[in-house]
Amino acid sequence: MAPADYPGCPVTVTEAEERGASLRDPRWGVGSAILTIVFAVALGLLVAVPLFLLDVPLAVTAIVGTLVPWLGLAGWPMFVTRWKGNGPRIDLGLRLTWSDVGWGALAGVVGLMLAAVVALITQAIAGDFSSAAGDVALELREAGPFWALMIFAVMVMVGAPIVEEIAFRGMLFNSLRKRGVGAVWTIAITAIVFSAFHFEPIRFFLLLPIGVVYGWVRWKTGSLGAAMVAHGVNNTPAALVVLLGVPEVTP
Repeated sequence: MAPADYPGCPVTVTEAEERGASLRDPRWGVGSAILTIVFAVALGLLVAVPLFLLDVPLAVTAIVGTLVPWLGLAGWPMFVTRWKGNGPRIDLGLRLTWSDVGWGALAGVVGLMLAAVVALITQAIAGDFSSAAGDVALELREAGPFWALMIFAVMVMVGAPIVEEIAFRGMLFNSLRKRGVGAVWTIAITAIVFSAFHFEPIRFFLLLPIGVVYGWVRWKTGSLGAAMVAHGVNNTPAALVVLLGVPEVTP
């Protein structure tokens, strides 16, 4: 298979050659995608222990404890695609056009509607529930300071969509496509792994259809940016809830 000419890759060899780019066969794959998740989990545990033992203030714990695992989720894919491939733009589809924004916004709205339906069903079966991010946000609102709450809200709305999409609809998605896995199975697998990665069993089936929507728009446009936009649109209401403190509502 020609470099960067596998299914789902947004940049073909011909297009790259027209730009004067010299492509090489990517030497990263499913193993690198697995390492992305392993690194994120390991870094999360590594930073959680000292934060807990040192009784670090909640504001620092929430921000640092969220940021450090992102080094694995986004840092490793960005590094390994440059080291063993053609960089994240070509290998991961990291681009954003106005068309991608439009498709991403549409997918984000669809994701919100699906999430609302599944949330109602989950609540009817399991009772009231919240997310880990929502619980942290409520604690920050009660304990302060407000600047920490603002930073956390921006992380939910902007940071999480970027790093999580790089890991799941970027590294994992294209590693499966490189191995010849079909689009439907690739979307399904990435959605399942994405949902499980949050380690919130009660919200697994809430995250699953959202992950399918992100995967679909990633496949439809060939753009990781479109999936990021969809994810951002989906997370925006939660971020606003964090900032505004809507009574009895958590993201």
